[in-house]
Amino acid sequence: MEELASGYSLLEGPTIDGAGDVYFSDVIAGGVYRWSPDGVEQVVPKRRGVGGIVLHEDGGVIVTGRDVLHERNGESRVILALDGVTGFNDLSTSSDGSVYVGALRFHPFAGESPVPGEIWRIAPDAEAAPATGGVLWANGIGFSPDGATGYGSDYARSCVLAWDVADDGSLTSPRTFAEMPAGSADGLAVDAEDGVWVASGAAGNLVRISADGSLDRTLDVPATFVSSLCFGGDDMCDVYVTTGDGTLLRGRSEVEGLPLTPARV
Repeated sequence: MEELASGYSLLEGPTIDGAGDVYFSDVIAGGVYRWSPDGVEQVVPKRRGVGGIVLHEDGGVIVTGRDVLHERNGESRVILALDGVTGFNDLSTSSDGSVYVGALRFHPFAGESPVPGEIWRIAPDAEAAPATGGVLWANGIGFSPDGATGYGSDYARSCVLAWDVADDGSLTSPRTFAEMPAGSADGLAVDAEDGVWVASGAAGNLVRISADGSLDRTLDVPATFVSSLCFGGDDMCDVYVTTGDGTLLRGRSEVEGLPLTPARV
């Protein structure tokens, strides 16, 4: 894998824009950054705890943290804030531009034991409702190519969950899609063949899980902790990986990834 940026702490939330620039966050030191071939620039200063980033249709980015914000040109708009929630972790979008985001109800960096939280859906009309509950430590979120199945990492249980996506956007029929062979289940991304790629945390690799839930392959990453990934490039076969060693890496996939729909909330 090629190293694109380094010298940070825990990196998270990689997402790519139409120009091929990659956004990522530094969870501990703070800030959201944008990598391009010309270098790295900070686009959201100081904000800590950003576990997920998606692009917004009207420009700017939606980021997590203590609440969910739309940040654009230095201006902030709160998308979702909830009482009793200690923070929002990872997030993704569905094909209609809805945002799905994992809510935490404990303080993971304080060493607290996990408490079940939820995945919330923020609809294009900005109405928010819980899509599903019972997720101990919600992490990466994604959807199958046909949009009928939702996937979500439960970091505390070291597994990937799956749901049916109902007509109202809620996530129903919860089930365990796959157990991680080692490490845990952190960020994830889905490819065009409905393969689910999962960052394995302290196991230091990526795993690809086939549509039937079986382990397809394991890809070693030059890092002690692998936090998340996204697809990009002209053919959507570039794989961008963030690590707990503070690096942004790029590799290649034989299967193209699914592009994410910009948020419309």
